[in-house]
Amino acid sequence: MLEPTYQVWPLPSEEPKDYALPNSSWSEDMMDQFDKFMAMSQDGTWRRIPSHRHIKCSVPESMRQKLEENNREIQYFCRNIDMEGLGFEYAMFFNQSQKRMVCIFQPGPLLEGHPGIVHGGSVATILDNTLAWCAIFDTCGMMVTANLSVNYRSPILPGSVVLVDGKVDRIEGRKTFLCAQVQSVDGQTLHAEGTGRKATVV
Repeated sequence: MLEPTYQVWPLPSEEPKDYALPNSSWSEDMMDQFDKFMAMSQDGTWRRIPSHRHIKCSVPESMRQKLEENNREIQYFCRNIDMEGLGFEYAMFFNQSQKRMVCIFQPGPLLEGHPGIVHGGSVATILDNTLAWCAIFDTCGMMVTANLSVNYRSPILPGSVVLVDGKVDRIEGRKTFLCAQVQSVDGQTLHAEGTGRKATVV
């Protein structure tokens, strides 16, 4: 009986694509917010968080070796659509002193639920994603979601730009408690708010 054979494909030698950089699908509002936070990053108060298709390329350096030991390419859910502008278009900026992550989010048409409205699950996903990366960069530990609660206040339109503003509330042992708001870029409309509890993976 023949033994099954497996082929391991090497990682490409070139740098992995950073999906958190501007592309042709980004609207003027998206670019304005990106430029604003890039300017705020000049003094080191904020830092832009790269975002790649494979999660181990995005985590802090101290966590990378542990993920590489897994020797498995895990494609990240929020970056699994090839064409620009159709799904999750976003860029994140982290403020270490404030334990705060801001995500500039432009939802594409594939995230639509009811006609003309972004699906609530997509809103929960980007909110959870923002809280997760906030916890990861604050604690430098790999996190899983233990609890996520979302209150929806106002619908989000596909192609619009919103800010997901999340921060660490407190840490108790392996548990990190966070909260976030999803607002319009002018701060006049609250689209959603949520709380999350992340657990460190040992």
